[in-house]
Amino acid sequence: MKRTSKAALIATATLLGLAMQPPLFAAGGGGGGGGGSPSSSAQQYDPTADYQKGTTAYKAGDYATAVKHFKKVAGALPKDAAAQYLLGASYLGLNDAKKAENPLGLALKYNDKMIEAHRDLGIVQAKLGKADKAAVQLASLKTMQSACGDGCTDKAKLADAVAKVEAAIAAGKQARLSAPVIQLAEAKSADETYVAAVSLINEKRYEEAIAYLNDARWAAGPHPDILTYLGFANRKLQRFDVAEAYYRSALDIIPEHRGALEYYGELKLERGDVAGARNHLAKLEAICGFGCNEADELRRWISEKAPSAS
Repeated sequence: MKRTSKAALIATATLLGLAMQPPLFAAGGGGGGGGGSPSSSAQQYDPTADYQKGTTAYKAGDYATAVKHFKKVAGALPKDAAAQYLLGASYLGLNDAKKAENPLGLALKYNDKMIEAHRDLGIVQAKLGKADKAAVQLASLKTMQSACGDGCTDKAKLADAVAKVEAAIAAGKQARLSAPVIQLAEAKSADETYVAAVSLINEKRYEEAIAYLNDARWAAGPHPDILTYLGFANRKLQRFDVAEAYYRSALDIIPEHRGALEYYGELKLERGDVAGARNHLAKLEAICGFGCNEADELRRWISEKAPSAS
């Protein structure tokens, strides 16, 4: 995958102030898909703004305001596990187990590896008198704990989660609720994390890049450029369904996001959907016309991988 050092400089400059507005990246595709930083166009609703307002309120203990903002994010992006989890956590801060249950469940539906969501949903279900359902969360945590092993970085977190769910099940409806302690980084910390992820993608170290992108995602919210690169890295690891979900989320925020359109078109081509790839190419040509790197790159892919369709 070709990418010049200019892309990293663009990423550094434009991700500053990430919470305030989406960056307008100047570079597009590259060999193998993913040349420069993904380009975006104006959007009607910026979920990262509400995400940041929600995290600010949460850290201040203003859970009612946090609920207000996280509901907007989750409403716009219902499959966003982080937003659903933070909405549920905010309800826990309001001591409202009933309202916390659904978003916590949705967080797990879209990310069943989220230890905190298993823990908090187990506590909530125990509080609501649903011991059988709480036991399911406990079993999931114990399975993760068993797979974790002694050298696992999540060993202590899993042990703590198991202990808390066990205590909640024992207490039943008398279980105590409280807002979980969440390490919510400042949005500005996403800048260097994002650039580091781009560098790792350049080196084809996709698993490491995903970890960095996830850190940036929690700090900055569902920014379409972060989602696009999460899709790209997962696609390179052949996790096509996961990649598609990230591309779709990016396009839900900015339907004309050039990077997501290009990379999603390449994914469609890899899956044999030539018509879908050409549809994405048509959208790119309508958006940016002559000299559009993303359109040029997707056109090249179609020409090379499906010459009869060119």
